[in-house]
Amino acid sequence: MFFHVIMTTHCNLMCRYCYGEAVNDFSETGEDFDVLLPERIAYDVSELASFCSKDPDCSIIFYGGEPLLEAEKIEEIIEKVPARRFLIQTNGTLLHRLGKNYFAKLHTIAVSVDGKEETTDMNRGDGTFRRVVKNLKYVVKSGFEGEIIARMTVMEPMDIFEEVRWLLNNQEFSFSAVHWQLNAGFWNDFERRNFKVWVEEKYNPGVRKLVEWWTEEIWHGRVHKIYPFLGVLKSLFADGSGGLRCGAGWANYAIQTDGHIIPCPSMWGMRRFYLGHITQSHPLNLEKIKTTDFCEDCEIFAFCGGRCLYANVMKRWPREAYRIVCGTVKNLVNALRCVLPKIEKALQMNIVKPEDFNFLEFNGCEIIP
Repeated sequence: MFFHVIMTTHCNLMCRYCYGEAVNDFSETGEDFDVLLPERIAYDVSELASFCSKDPDCSIIFYGGEPLLEAEKIEEIIEKVPARRFLIQTNGTLLHRLGKNYFAKLHTIAVSVDGKEETTDMNRGDGTFRRVVKNLKYVVKSGFEGEIIARMTVMEPMDIFEEVRWLLNNQEFSFSAVHWQLNAGFWNDFERRNFKVWVEEKYNPGVRKLVEWWTEEIWHGRVHKIYPFLGVLKSLFADGSGGLRCGAGWANYAIQTDGHIIPCPSMWGMRRFYLGHITQSHPLNLEKIKTTDFCEDCEIFAFCGGRCLYANVMKRWPREAYRIVCGTVKNLVNALRCVLPKIEKALQMNIVKPEDFNFLEFNGCEIIP
């Protein structure tokens, strides 16, 4: 199992689609939220160690807020918790706080960066991109040899084709992998956005263009690690997968700062989804959470799994708006279906190998944007 360990509820940035948006979103959700969660981990690390020791494949993903606000606690967990692997999802601005000898103990660093410098700074604040790149160069110099994932948040007016290609190959810092999450359905903001027009005119065509470029690169022997493509392609090869592709509520859970277990880190404080506590629950016997019913009749449900449990539960957007989001998933799946014969031929001709398409599942990348 994978467990997002929420280190703190605080963050040092005010990104416009995250903490920045939360400040402006005062709409009622009808959800019973636990608003008194501790700001940082309030349980003893020995309790997390005991919980994790019951799962021989326990993987820990450090999460927040910004987890590196609690760098010393991260170091303590790495020293004391018998996890098979440690990963971190961070905004990248505080990576220098972690002791150098701990980078070699991390399997994956997922960094919140949205593309080029101007794009990232527009979303996350002036100077953010430069701070992140400086820290990533420091991380590599300090001995980190694992995967560094650019974890994008994508929304209007971004150009997905240009931003992803740039992240994979540029003179500043080329990432080993890219994943993006579509900023859709998390806030009560649909009516004040130009989402539908952007999706139809820019995002969907950009995804198709990116798939075509990715396929041409494969024919040159290069399989770029673009997580949405690798994950959907795996399902196409296997004729479907089923279940939320991020693993939320069945292969990937989150642990709140108070030790309660929830299906997804975005669902912290949602009392009706508390599934147990690390002092009382077994990691391999946690309840499995279903996606909402309206997804299950969809023709691509096996590839999508319902996209996002949090968005489906909260229903912050009207139904017709979610249909636009579903259209983006269908666009992605159909684009990859179209190039599948070319990829299969490249494999048959040994231009690339099956292992070139391997990736670590449930590592925090949702697969379906």
